[in-house]
Amino acid sequence: MQTKFDYYYNNVPGHGKCRNNLVYTSLISHDKKTFCQWYYNDKVYHSSQNKVIDPDLMQEKWNREVYFLSEMNNNYPEHLPQILDIDHKNKKIFLEIDGVDFWQKSCPKKQDYESVLQDWDNQMLEIFRAYKDLNLYKMSLHPSSYFVINGKLKSINYFFCYHEKEKTLKIKDVLSHISNERLKKLNPLIESKGIDINNDTLLLQAQHLALDSFKNNFPSTFIDKIKNLYV
Repeated sequence: MQTKFDYYYNNVPGHGKCRNNLVYTSLISHDKKTFCQWYYNDKVYHSSQNKVIDPDLMQEKWNREVYFLSEMNNNYPEHLPQILDIDHKNKKIFLEIDGVDFWQKSCPKKQDYESVLQDWDNQMLEIFRAYKDLNLYKMSLHPSSYFVINGKLKSINYFFCYHEKEKTLKIKDVLSHISNERLKKLNPLIESKGIDINNDTLLLQAQHLALDSFKNNFPSTFIDKIKNLYV
């Protein structure tokens, strides 16, 4: 790709400029038409707050990203930004976008999603129906994991995705993917559900746990609709 890129940050109310992702390094082209997921632990971008520092874990995240992104692209390409290139050597994925992400467009302090996309909830629900049809569990649910292109919601971030055949995960193994702010919401939920982070947790239970932790980002009634898909 010959396009010039800058680091991509989110402007978070009360915090200012923050990393768009804790695992990979986020890049955006100068014209804001291309987004790059760079699976590289860039110390400048992560400002010594690097979460995924184990190269084997980074490789696993890259493998999941490529595999599940490809599964979605083969079956439900309408729910993804157009994939411009997958550079396996440098672990970069280039996606065609149209400006900043869905959450950043929404006036983050108010999370006014309707002002960006009137039927965002129906569109997001359709995306989750696609996941369910493919027997996928997706834990990366933040509204910044979406872009809006030509009035359609497009989903990214498949590094935190699992297939039903995997059956379980250990929560302690994925804590590095989760922000400290998210953990403050997640830990009481883990305790209330009696989950031991050192033991295997069923993917269904992990999916519901992840969804419940996002009830501050989305209407509770909407989250419950998604949970009803996973029963």
